[in-house]
Amino acid sequence: MNRCEVLIVGAGPTGLVLALWLSKLGVKVRIIDRTASPGTTSRALAVQARTLELYRQLDLTSAVLEQGHRVPAANLWVKGEAAARLPFSAIGADLTPYPFLHIYPQDEHEQLLIERLRGFGVEVERQTELLGFNQDEGGVSAQLRHADGLQAQCEAAYLAGCDGARSTVRKALGIGFPGGTYQQVFYVADVQAQGPALNGELHVDLDEADFLAVFPLAGSGRARLIGTVRDERAEHPDKLRFEDVSQRAIEHLKVQVQQVNWFSTYRVHHRVAEQFSQQRAFLLGDAAHVHSPAGGQGMNTGIGDAINLAWKLTSVLRGQAEDSLLDTFEIERSAFARRLVATTDQVFNFITADGRLAGLLRTRLAPRLFPRVVALKSAREFLFRTVSQIGINYRDMPLSVGSAGHVHGGDRMPWVADDGRDNYSTLTRVRWQVQVYGAVGADLVQWCGTRGIPVEVFNWSEAHEAAGLMRDAVYLLRPDSYVALAWSNAGAEVLEQYFAERGLTGR
Repeated sequence: MNRCEVLIVGAGPTGLVLALWLSKLGVKVRIIDRTASPGTTSRALAVQARTLELYRQLDLTSAVLEQGHRVPAANLWVKGEAAARLPFSAIGADLTPYPFLHIYPQDEHEQLLIERLRGFGVEVERQTELLGFNQDEGGVSAQLRHADGLQAQCEAAYLAGCDGARSTVRKALGIGFPGGTYQQVFYVADVQAQGPALNGELHVDLDEADFLAVFPLAGSGRARLIGTVRDERAEHPDKLRFEDVSQRAIEHLKVQVQQVNWFSTYRVHHRVAEQFSQQRAFLLGDAAHVHSPAGGQGMNTGIGDAINLAWKLTSVLRGQAEDSLLDTFEIERSAFARRLVATTDQVFNFITADGRLAGLLRTRLAPRLFPRVVALKSAREFLFRTVSQIGINYRDMPLSVGSAGHVHGGDRMPWVADDGRDNYSTLTRVRWQVQVYGAVGADLVQWCGTRGIPVEVFNWSEAHEAAGLMRDAVYLLRPDSYVALAWSNAGAEVLEQYFAERGLTGR
């Protein structure tokens, strides 16, 4: 119990997904958390399409879909009237198997991950605190304190800090966490209610003074309300009750609250760690980046961190890659985190800004422009790709090479379902693989065969061309299903060079 390959600190969704992915790949992990039990309140809600795609590798997607609630559309309200409706399926039907926003509360999400982790014989070690750690070329030596007060050493090859915005791991590493805190105070309430905004869709009210979003939960009349607290009430948010918050936006959305099941207030932070790794220690999730909840990106981004790191750690631990592969974790994920914080900052500032001009922009200009913007196919797709995270890419980074058609190295592989064959069906395997749409050379098939790299060949069709793929091109996919190399008419020598230059075996 005192030795493992990866010690994971923090058992939120990020830490649990990392533990699960590593366990599936045969890596010995320990996962500790200072809390006595998992959370019981539904904090993060949204599971985005890209997360659902990646969850297929863990056979999690079906369970998440069965237990959550699909949100088919978003609605914009202004001054008590519905101003615009954006149906997700009309935008993303040709882009992903999951063209919707999926609501799956974090407490239920964590329980599912914990149960699946137990299937690998791994239990979260509760009431276990990281006191400190030392690291050198040989590994990490961590000092732990258990619930009974006894201290123990844990030896590990690597340490993953998934321990939230107040991360002990980050502080021990001395890594800065620059950014700030917005002055606005928000409230969140899980309620039983009725009214037109309780129809299973997402509803947002843009008011001159207040902001309110209504997120549907599974079950009739259940919803999550997220709104702003303004005026002098925001000075002491810890003393507020639901009855104290402004009813203006609630009345605008015609929400009739019957029962409040949970209520809390919070401030929003925006910070990105100066480094995501140092020697053998890594920062993931809120330990590395926190930002506005606009767009439901936070939990999904942490899960993306975990998936990115898991296959790289495994490759190095199993001698299938040089240590330098681990440097690409920070390169890829920190770039995305900084873009995300900047984007959510802009959205957040728009919906919460005070003043007459800001109010006019929200209540008069936005309702007129929004329907016109979403009427454009390119604009709808951009919005969906951004929020669903299917637009995340690692272009122009060390593991990304070439282009073929509209697909570049570092891109998410376009999803195509043609003649009953889904090209994502092979991506359930966590390994390097090649996809070719058309004809493939015998030398490439032979080279891949000697290294155990599967080659999937699809009959060329108009659907593939429409998705941006190139006929007969070779697409090398990483174990996390992102495109590593895209090359027209590539032979074995191209793949040989790719792996050799990066110190990878491909096995």
